[in-house]
Amino acid sequence: MNFDGTVALITGAANGIGLATALAFAAKGAKVVAVDKDGAGAEKTAAAIKAKGGLAIAKAADVTRSADVAAYVKATLDAYGRIDCFFNNAGIEGQVAPIVDYDEAMFDAVLAVNVKGVFLGLRHVLPVMMRQGSGSVVNTSSVAGLTGTPNMSAYVASKHAVLGLTKTAAGEVARMGVRVNAVCPGPIDTRMIHAIEAQINPADPALVEQKYHAAIPVGRYGTADEVAEMVLFLCAAGSGNITGAHFVIDGGRTATGGAVTVVTR
Repeated sequence: MNFDGTVALITGAANGIGLATALAFAAKGAKVVAVDKDGAGAEKTAAAIKAKGGLAIAKAADVTRSADVAAYVKATLDAYGRIDCFFNNAGIEGQVAPIVDYDEAMFDAVLAVNVKGVFLGLRHVLPVMMRQGSGSVVNTSSVAGLTGTPNMSAYVASKHAVLGLTKTAAGEVARMGVRVNAVCPGPIDTRMIHAIEAQINPADPALVEQKYHAAIPVGRYGTADEVAEMVLFLCAAGSGNITGAHFVIDGGRTATGGAVTVVTR
């Protein structure tokens, strides 16, 4: 997967999966635009790329604001003239609580970032790619977009919506040379899963982690680098006939229904 001369735009690039993907694109030769609400974090990502000889700029943006999204697209075009790969990744986990207790303002916040943010990214980036006659978008959904997860109603609803947006957008732009796919990570060893653990059991989040590991056939959380590799594949020439699809990266968890794996010899 060689991305020499291409431009990769990544939201949520300050940490976790976004950071890993920005670094992976840069390592393969792409010029990177690191976008995050945490502007200082985005700057650190860009600095890490430049320290290794790569090309990168950073842009602070609130993905729920159309003006901010338009601004990060403009900054990308001003710097590099095109957008070849768009990792539409920014997201938040929200609250862990039953629907009857879920905070309404938090529900709105999760849907704003995870759904409206993805929609606005598509709305502003797709026209650029359509004019080019080429481009690949990868949206971040989740295994929570495939099944229900008790006590995470906003997150689950938002990630189901991302898959709907992915399929719809893919059908709208396929004849224009633009592809739109989604990744569905399971628990990944980043800040987000550890924040969820702490909400579930503040007294012993490590116990929650142990139970999660037990329910994953490979016996561990995934890594951000593993997700990044899938994103790069979906942006590479070799995936040219793939659009409107989603790819699960969860160590077999959804395949087995989250059942605890018992090893026998």
